[in-house]
Parts: sequence; C-alpha cells; structure tokens
Amino acid sequence: MSQLRAAITGVQGYVPDYVLTNDELATIVDTSDEWITSRTGIKERRILKGEEKGTSVMVTEALKGLLEKTNTHPDEVEVVICATVTGDSIFPDTANVAAYKAGIRKAFGFDVNAACSGFLYALTVGAKFIEAGQHKKVIVVGADKMSSIIDYTDRTTCVIFGDGCGAVMLEPADDGTGFIDYRHYGDGSGEEYLYLVAGGSRRPATVDTVMSREHFVRQNGRPVFKAAVTGMSDVVTEVMERNGLTTDTVDWLVPHQANIRIIQTVSKMVDFPLDKVMVNIHRYGNTTAGTLPLCLWDYEPQLKRGDNLILTAFGGGFTWGALYLKWAYDGSPRS
Repeated sequence: MSQLRAAITGVQGYVPDYVLTNDELATIVDTSDEWITSRTGIKERRILKGEEKGTSVMVTEALKGLLEKTNTHPDEVEVVICATVTGDSIFPDTANVAAYKAGIRKAFGFDVNAACSGFLYALTVGAKFIEAGQHKKVIVVGADKMSSIIDYTDRTTCVIFGDGCGAVMLEPADDGTGFIDYRHYGDGSGEEYLYLVAGGSRRPATVDTVMSREHFVRQNGRPVFKAAVTGMSDVVTEVMERNGLTTDTVDWLVPHQANIRIIQTVSKMVDFPLDKVMVNIHRYGNTTAGTLPLCLWDYEPQLKRGDNLILTAFGGGFTWGALYLKWAYDGSPRS
C-alpha cells in the first residue's frame, strides 16, 4: 500500500485593492522609488483600508475563493488553520471568525503565530491531521495585515511590508504526491532583533506604550539578514541532502519574500538558478505569513503534477525551516 500523504489540491490568494506604490511612500517618508527598489526589490504593496477591517476580511475572501475553485462544500471542511501575527484580536482566533464568515460551520480552527515562518509551520501541522487519517479536508491559510503594526514614519520598515493572504486545500494522496519531508528550527535569542515591544502580557497596552510608539514592528536589519540567509540556505541544503535531491531535480524553490537581496543570496548559497525561484516581492512586498501561499497562487499556472518544490521561510523569533513536497495537479489559471 502506498504511503498516505497530505497533498495541496488547490490554492487561492487575496490581496486588497489599494496599491501603495514607492512613489506614494516617498510623499510620506524620506525615501524614493530607486532607494526602495535597489535595497528590497519592492515596487508596490497592497494595503487593507477601511474602518474595523482586520485580517479576517482577507482570510474570508481567500476561503470563499478556495471553496469555489476546488468545488468544495463548506460543510466538507474539517479543520482551518490560520498563520498570522496580526489577528483581528488576541481572541477569538482569526481562523474561526473567518471560517464562520465563509460559511464553514462544521470545522474547528485555530491560529499559528510563528511570524514569517507561520504558513510553513501551519502546513506541517495541517499535514499531520491528514496523515493521521483523521481528516480529509484541511485548509491552511497564511495572512497578515502588516499595515496595522507598521510605523509609517520609519523608512526602514514601512517600505518593506504589505497586506495579503493565501490559502491552500490539503487532502489525502496515496499516489506519491504530497508532503514528503520537512525540517524546522527556532532560536529565541533572535527576539531582540525583530519584535513588537508592547501589546502582549509582558507589556500590556497603556497610554504610555501607545504614545511611545511601542506597538509597531522594530527591526535590526543586519543581524536579521545574516540569520535569514544562513538559516534558509542551511535548511534547504539539509532537506535536499536528506532526500537525495539536486538543483536539477528540484523544479521550484519557494522562498519567503522578505527582501530580494535575501532571496538572491539564498539562491546563490544553495547554487539554485534564479529562473527556478519563485519571486513576486515586487508586487506585494513582505506579507509575512502570506508570502508563500501568494507565491503558489501566482505561479500555479506554471506548476505540473509531480513537480518537486521546496518551500522555505525565516521569521522573527527566530523561526525558520523548509518543506519538501511533490505537487499534486497540473496548474490551472489563477482566479
């Protein structure tokens, strides 16, 4: 009997309508299109605007689109996992809120917080529900409204991040496709380099924390860059060696879209040709947990059944990892 694996059987993305270009950012903060493009590779990012519109707005739309695209009735879905660091609130979780809004009433849901590695970790968790034989339809979402925690007077962070969401359907497969291997790591010493000062139980929100602008992302770029390229290149190499893969037998490398320089450096360090590296950071910026599923959504028309993909990410915390899967279907036009 063939081994039961979890396979991605559909992917759907959602990005807000509002496009924040580099030129518009240059009217807000001391920067320019040339400065941003040369250092990050980003040309524009999407921003979710509107009163009381949180991350669940994007997740709901992605879920609705995925159900329609995969011809899945909402009652068939058994689990919804949402990777995010910008949930609508501390609780209830965004997965359950969005599932309800999308008409999914017979599933349980929960959120995963691992910063930019969140979707990768959530995929692994979702796969285990399938592999255990307990569930047949699991949806994994990566979504963040980064504009809600970005200081638009800080050009070192505000040029990087955007809002976006992607979702995948996981189902059982016994035909050799699906998730084959993964390696994930964490290093809590990275807390001091990429973080939010306030808003949690250690430093709850007060008038002082708000006035001191402690609820926005803070980043020390140099050590984050070094840790990201080292972490992702090492774990990609490890997964390839564990599975007897080479750059010739891997069809696509799917890296977290943090910075074009990070992507290019990782590609060089693992000797992977850039024409087989998924890149869309120029369109969306860094959407944190949303980058990997948005890459799959954009590149879906080019994917073929049996393609070998390695997904990798690095996030604040530090968190990082890589996942090897064999694609389960021929790509369809993006919708």
